[in-house]
Amino acid sequence: MGQTKDKPTKIFLVGMMGSGKSYWSKWLSTKFKTGCYDLDFLIESNEEKTIAEIFAEDGEEYFRKQEAKVLRWFKEKKAFVLATGGGTPCFHENMEWMNNQGLTIWIDSDISTLVQRLLPEKDHRPLIKHLDDAALADFLTQKREERKGFYQLASVHVTESQINEKSILKIIQEHA
Repeated sequence: MGQTKDKPTKIFLVGMMGSGKSYWSKWLSTKFKTGCYDLDFLIESNEEKTIAEIFAEDGEEYFRKQEAKVLRWFKEKKAFVLATGGGTPCFHENMEWMNNQGLTIWIDSDISTLVQRLLPEKDHRPLIKHLDDAALADFLTQKREERKGFYQLASVHVTESQINEKSILKIIQEHA
């Protein structure tokens, strides 16, 4: 992967929590032998707290500032795959910044799939921790609508039903 023409290859995966960004970032980094990063994990490492603790102790505004700061660190890296947080594109002009840095891919999952994946993880996700199971689908539908305008700014929009190993490689070859 490395360089394409004179531009380094930087891949940013965006989409709702539970859409598969972490899975695909790991798979792609192995395939291309490049760095794989998870933005939330890096923030947790820097802050020495979980995302849930940061939200509870410092608030979402503080978290979003730290998120933008850690994201900007990737300007110095030449090639990588980064799984962003679900809300990352929506704050501090992050989506515009990512588009200027590399290839952004919106992985768009349907709400029922997200609900299935997120129910067992609710306690670790501050935005859905307090929701009962019935309210989760409504919350995800609302969040997706709020974020859709930002997600649509991605270089590539792929639904989860369209994404597989072959198709994601083709997307990257066509757009990198």
